[in-house]
Amino acid sequence: MEYPVARNYVRPFLFEHLDIRGALVRLDEAWQALQAGRHYPPPVARLLGEMSAVTALIAANLKQPGRMSFQLKGEGPVGMLVLDCDERLRLRGMARAGAEVAEAPAPELLGHGRLALTLDLASQQQPWQSLVPLDGDGIAAIFEHYLERSEQLPTRLVLATTGEAAAGLFLQKLPDAERRDVDGWQRITLLADTVRPEELTDLTAMQLIGRLFPEEYVRLFDPRPVSYHCPEDWPKVEGMLRSLGRAECEAVLREQGEIRIHDEICGHDYRFDAARVAALFDPA
Repeated sequence: MEYPVARNYVRPFLFEHLDIRGALVRLDEAWQALQAGRHYPPPVARLLGEMSAVTALIAANLKQPGRMSFQLKGEGPVGMLVLDCDERLRLRGMARAGAEVAEAPAPELLGHGRLALTLDLASQQQPWQSLVPLDGDGIAAIFEHYLERSEQLPTRLVLATTGEAAAGLFLQKLPDAERRDVDGWQRITLLADTVRPEELTDLTAMQLIGRLFPEEYVRLFDPRPVSYHCPEDWPKVEGMLRSLGRAECEAVLREQGEIRIHDEICGHDYRFDAARVAALFDPA
């Protein structure tokens, strides 16, 4: 079954005769909502969109309730990219950069830095974290190196971003691939490298796979929906203020007239006046 183009999904597929797996991601409304009101310069939005696409692709492998978070932190003009996604493919994220960032290659925009993965599963008492240096000429190459290092499987990523859509193609060589077809991986990756950005962002999954791999037998699986999910969380903020204590909160009130907390990743502002602070500590 084919699905409308304007969708937000991750759609896995498999080259059954080659033992190579893959997935396509397409983010329309989810990507537009993630960047809404942020006014990122185009180079920053492009990096954030590519990282949004690859985060959804990787999070689609979560097999149990939890959240996967990626933080890319560097010393360049784009100081930080943060994306996280849960097992239901509910995505959120942000970028931290200067107000004016000129077009430049990704290594110049990011500078030296590191990529951190935090995996927080409901079944584990403590989150698991992995840190690797930024290694590659762009978001796709950085994550290719990360996945090859962590999973020990050759990986290819192709990413594209516009103001309206973020998209990506993921390919991974499984252990029996060379036994099935010694040249299969090279052939498939060469074909993948011919894809144009507008094909990734404009074509449906069936159209794109048919155009890229017309002579291969590909099994397409059902798409999984991706959504932008970043609601306000007043109980969490109130709990944080209670943990600070009444004296600390009242000191901030005396100095600033209110307590204002900005949630950078979601863009929400939480404001507490004296009456609301009092209600935190005197709920009756």
